[in-house]
Amino acid sequence: MKATPYRDAMTKTPAMTKMPATSDTARPTRLVTDAPTRMFHWLFALSFLGAYLTADGERLRLLHVTLGYTMAGLLAFRLLYGLLGPRQASLGALWRKLANAPLWLRAVSQSRSLASINWRQGQSLLMALAVVILLAMVIPLTLSGYGTYNEWGDFLGGDWLEEVHEFFGEAYLFVVLAHLGLIAALSVLRRKNQALPMLTGRVEGSGPNLVKKNRIWLAILLLLAVLSYGAWEII
Repeated sequence: MKATPYRDAMTKTPAMTKMPATSDTARPTRLVTDAPTRMFHWLFALSFLGAYLTADGERLRLLHVTLGYTMAGLLAFRLLYGLLGPRQASLGALWRKLANAPLWLRAVSQSRSLASINWRQGQSLLMALAVVILLAMVIPLTLSGYGTYNEWGDFLGGDWLEEVHEFFGEAYLFVVLAHLGLIAALSVLRRKNQALPMLTGRVEGSGPNLVKKNRIWLAILLLLAVLSYGAWEII
């Protein structure tokens, strides 16, 4: 008796009827950056952008000054959080990376081929250096801005203090653009969005989360503090 197509379909085993693979399978991720660090990063970036765009003209001078003070306050928060916060947010990790710079440079000078150089470590060193410079330059940038706003330069005559403030503002912009260019280059070289962890806090890969507590409440408090200060100064 000849089997019908219906009978053949009914006699197939589960092994013979494989389900097609879907591209929507979720990849495992790990939490590597907590919410307060990410909130600080974006508030800091937006404060500088706003301060730079409002640098010219008297009409927006109060907003410019307020954003500059906000950067100084955010820097104070980051330093305290780096000292008192969790290990993942510690500023010591940046210093440890920079401390390895002489060893890496010595290894580069002694290498016999470009392929033998640990370029990933060099990229991490450049990223850490950019972050440290961005944090450190806030001090002369805001101090010169505070002095300009309160006309400290009038004691010595001329607009020299305002020119100093403008110099640090342009230098800061240069470092910001270099930082963004480095992130873009690393994203292309590693074929991964290197800015994504500062948005979502996560990176692809299996394993335990580096961040045990996300501390969303602290990120919300930081945001409310910045918004309240801005409203108090401007309104």
